[in-house]
Amino acid sequence: MKNELKKVPNFASRLNSMGERLDLWSGDNNVIGWIARQGKIKGLKLVDFNSPQHFEGLAAKQLKSALEEVSLSTGAVCTRFPKDFECGAFTNPEQSKRKAAIDLVLNAGEWAKDLGARELVIWSAFDGYDYSLQADYQKMWKHCIEAFRIVCDAFTDLKVSLEPKPTEPRRFFIHNTTGTAMLMVRDIDRENMGLTLDFGHCLMATENPGQSAALAGQEGKLFGVQLNDGFVKPGSEDGLALGTVHPLMTLEFIYWLQRFDYQGHIYFDTFPKNEDPVREAEYNIRRFCKWWKQASSLDEKGIKEMLVKMDTMGILELLEDQ
Repeated sequence: MKNELKKVPNFASRLNSMGERLDLWSGDNNVIGWIARQGKIKGLKLVDFNSPQHFEGLAAKQLKSALEEVSLSTGAVCTRFPKDFECGAFTNPEQSKRKAAIDLVLNAGEWAKDLGARELVIWSAFDGYDYSLQADYQKMWKHCIEAFRIVCDAFTDLKVSLEPKPTEPRRFFIHNTTGTAMLMVRDIDRENMGLTLDFGHCLMATENPGQSAALAGQEGKLFGVQLNDGFVKPGSEDGLALGTVHPLMTLEFIYWLQRFDYQGHIYFDTFPKNEDPVREAEYNIRRFCKWWKQASSLDEKGIKEMLVKMDTMGILELLEDQ
């Protein structure tokens, strides 16, 4: 019996990339103009915003109007801590700074509610350390748990999502791998707390992104996905177009999204500098849809049994015919 094709997730793409290749765009080079430019991307349904950067000087009413004008909605609001928190946000040694970081995230949550988002993403860019014997790991962990619980309890109707990353800008993050981040999610112990996995961050951590997706998926904690690609170099994040370096890993990642019935949207966190960002986003959407369809056919062709048996050649020959 042929498997029914699972519904393709909705797509969002990096808003800041709309500020590139302005020679191809006659509109305004600001957040409102970027939203208008994203409205030109075929297949795009959602916009993810960075807080507070994308909200400065704007009201929710203005953003809603700009979104409605191009038939887009808000997917997620993503916290981006400014450089005031270089010594730590949730893990800052100073209690006043930790409170300021929590307040900044609570403000992002209010924006998420006002704009109709379903997910609040937190990338703790500065929650880490750079030297041995620099940090009290137990205290840092405790402070993170306390902060995330405050945020989760304030927004029980939102999915609160930690985005782990191994390094950059801090040399070591306190939640530097998918496994470490999952342990933190367990310790936070809130139903609305989960993970957003960035494909490139998994590569930076020398993880197999498919296994990372399975780990979070089997716990029901995979709330968000950010897709991109890159050459694996220590501390580097290339943000290349989908599947341009690791096509088989990308297909596997998408397969595991389907295995665990992923319910979130797909955010393309790519960094086109010289490429037309509209065309690049459309390429990512087409490529994803093609792999989504391919992944949906793998179970009926026996890949589940092959994986259990670790039948490498059987799987490679199966993919050869795709």
